[in-house]
Order: sequence, then C-alpha cells, then structure tokens
Amino acid sequence: MPAFLKLATVTLTFLLGLPAKGQALYSKAFGKADDEPIIFLHGGPGSSAVYFEATTAQKLADAGFYVIIYDRRGEGRSRDDMARMNYEEFFDDLNTIYQKYHINRAHLIGFSFGGLVATLYAEKRPEKLKSIILASALVSQQASYNTILQSVERIYRDQNDATNLAQINAIREMDSNSLSYRTAVFAHASKNGFFSLPKPDLEARQIYSTYPTDTLITRYVKNDRAVETLWQNETRKNIDVTPVLKKLRNQKVPVYAIYGKQDGLYSKEQIAGLSRITGKSRLVYLDNCSHTCFVDQQAQFIAALKSWLK
Repeated sequence: MPAFLKLATVTLTFLLGLPAKGQALYSKAFGKADDEPIIFLHGGPGSSAVYFEATTAQKLADAGFYVIIYDRRGEGRSRDDMARMNYEEFFDDLNTIYQKYHINRAHLIGFSFGGLVATLYAEKRPEKLKSIILASALVSQQASYNTILQSVERIYRDQNDATNLAQINAIREMDSNSLSYRTAVFAHASKNGFFSLPKPDLEARQIYSTYPTDTLITRYVKNDRAVETLWQNETRKNIDVTPVLKKLRNQKVPVYAIYGKQDGLYSKEQIAGLSRITGKSRLVYLDNCSHTCFVDQQAQFIAALKSWLK
C-alpha cells in the first residue's frame, strides 16, 4: 500500500474515535467483543460513568456481556470547555462510541438523566438499538419534580417546618422550565436524602466502602457548570419521553426498567405507569434500593439483565 494511503487509513481510524469537534471521549470496554454489547449512559448533566466503571462494569462483563462505558463530551473525564452539552451533541458522542467499538446494534443502559438521552437517541436511530434498559431513569421530569415536592412537603409538615414549607410554595410558583426551578427542587431532594439509601445491605455497604480509596472515584471531578450549559444550549428543558417509549414498544424495540423502592425521585404511580409500557415481566422494582440501583442491589441488577438480554 502506498505511504499516503497508509497515512490516510491511520488518520481515519483515529478520527473515528473522536467526536465532531476533535476532543477525545473517555471510554473503556470490558469483556469480549463478540459477547452481547451493552453501552452505559451515565447520569447528569455533569456526571460521569466513573461509579458504574468502578463497581459494576467488569462484573457485568463477567456475566457474559461486552460492556462499554464513556463520559459525554464536557463531562467527567471527557473534558471539553467548548462542549455545548445539548442532545444533538449527546447523540453525536454516542455515535462516536458505536463507531469506535465497531458496533452496529447495542443494548443501552440509561441511568438517571442518561435514560432521557438513551430514549431520545432510540427515537432518532431505532435501528441502532437491541433494547433500552431504564435504570433509575428519568422518564417524565415534571412527574419526578412533583414527586419530590410532594414528598418533602409531607416531611416538612410532619416537622412543623414553616420555613421550608414556604420555600416549597415559592418553588411551585416558579417557571418549571427554568434552571432555578430545577436547582431548587433537587436541593430539597438532596437535603432529605432522596438519592441515597438509609440502610444498605452488606453487599452494598462493601461496595460503598471502596469509594474513599478507589482512585477512579477519588480523582473524579464533576463539571458543576454542565446543567447551566445545557440550559443555555438546549430548547428541551422539561421532558416527558413516555410517548417515545410507547412508540419504541410499537416499533418492537424492547424496553426494560430497573428502579428502587427507596428512590425518592419516583412515586409508585410513576412506576406503575412505566410498567404498563414495558410489561410487568420487563420491570424490576427492587426493595432496599435507592437511586444507584447498580450498587444498592448489584446482584439483582445483573441477574435482571442476564434474564432479559441473554
């Protein structure tokens, strides 16, 4: 082969591993390339796949899957100060991962905010999907906001906390598409421990105990400006992807779901509505499990994927 053709081939191979603007995405694969492919989409905006990578990716690979994790552009280890952090850019990044790992179709695990990205990507490119697994995933953002506000209101009423009750009333008067509304709602969720499990079991405690010494986790720096950047560059602020999930079901794209009963972002009514879309056999509702379902009930999380996907 002539030298200039060799150079062109090397250059093309390199570019396939990069997003459109030339900034490398952090990614890593676990397991055998000929096993069933799974791509993990992390939460956020501004978060990272670091916790899934540190705790679960290799174990899922050991169960017979080809597991790929990555951080979206401008998030986690994929630092890019020019990232726009809107959905079209998210889709471009995911396309880059498909290309880099030579995958035509894959199962997408959409964790938390990653569930919105996975679902909207599937609507755009259904031919790239084997299935979607919604893992503690946002489906209707407003429904989750309402669940949080109703739950914290009950807590503050029980505590006769007039100050925080006044704050909840003020939040309800805000523009629900605004960043300040989203920030205020999640501040009360965090204040009341809605993202964490009060009494994790032994397996979960052992996993959580590795966090302070695992260098993947200790070196991770969150992009605190990511949400603000998305609000500046994305018109879709408060999304309900329920119609999209129904459309995908009708297009024969399997939709699975794993949620925790102690996850403060989702009411029983929300889970019941999701079950009507997925079908009861495709939804697992785990006890003693909060938002990080792949840690809080890791064995059941992996068992569910094995039963569904293999």
